Amino acid sequence: MDINSLKLIYFSPTQTTKKIIEGIAQGIQIAAIEHVDLTPPDAGMRALTEMHDGLVIIGAPVYVGRLPTDMIRRFRRLKGNDTPAVIVVVYGNRAYEDALLELRDLALEAGFKPVAAGAFIGEHSLSTSAMPIAAGRPDEEDLGKAREFGKVIRKEIRNMQTIDGLMPLKVPGSFPYREPPAMPKISPVTQETVCIKCGRCALVCPTAAVTVRETVATEQSLCIRCCACVKNCPAEARVMEDPRIKQKTEQLFEDCRNRKEPETYLHPRQRGLSTSRSILTE
Repeated sequence: MDINSLKLIYFSPTQTTKKIIEGIAQGIQIAAIEHVDLTPPDAGMRALTEMHDGLVIIGAPVYVGRLPTDMIRRFRRLKGNDTPAVIVVVYGNRAYEDALLELRDLALEAGFKPVAAGAFIGEHSLSTSAMPIAAGRPDEEDLGKAREFGKVIRKEIRNMQTIDGLMPLKVPGSFPYREPPAMPKISPVTQETVCIKCGRCALVCPTAAVTVRETVATEQSLCIRCCACVKNCPAEARVMEDPRIKQKTEQLFEDCRNRKEPETYLHPRQRGLSTSRSILTE
């Protein structure tokens, strides 16, 4: 089966998910690439977008073992029309739990045909210089594995005659999905004495929760704690001060020290089987 075009569909507030799927795209080696960025707030107001050909790579971060609800709402404005898809989740070195299964099911619901899947690691949103959690990831080793994954995908798709009748790709996870714990309304705050009012925090916020005027205000009900505003602030004026977040960061720092590696899944070569295999550990 020939693939002549590639679409990258992603929700990536801190750009880690985007980096991973761009790495996979490099390995697939298709010149015609289109980006469908679901991160900006206006992505939820776009007209229904239909896919009709080529291959798509769908990427999403993992928040407490699940997909971000804003990403899900925006993704449902896409229609797959049996377009083959690679699905990818990116997590902060703790666990991706049911997120990959949830993304597979979401892709199937939208009419895509997942042919490969992966769980990669990115710097945790709560990582700081004092308590690094997967700091700097995806690093060059991660991106190298992403490119290698892309090469394998290219080879496997070329060997496929058709995706008609393909069984759903089997990936880890449980259904019903695990309910994430209720999160208190906590958001980053601005140290006004340090803030230079550049507006970068408002620009990168995926839910338009931040407003910059004489002071910087954050609508806590909209904040998803992606920490894009924290990681993009040139003056380091955006910080998480709530003691509950500090306690969680300390716990993650202690529990997530050991480096985890990407996990990837592909349909077995025997057509009609529903099991999957990891391809980066063979």
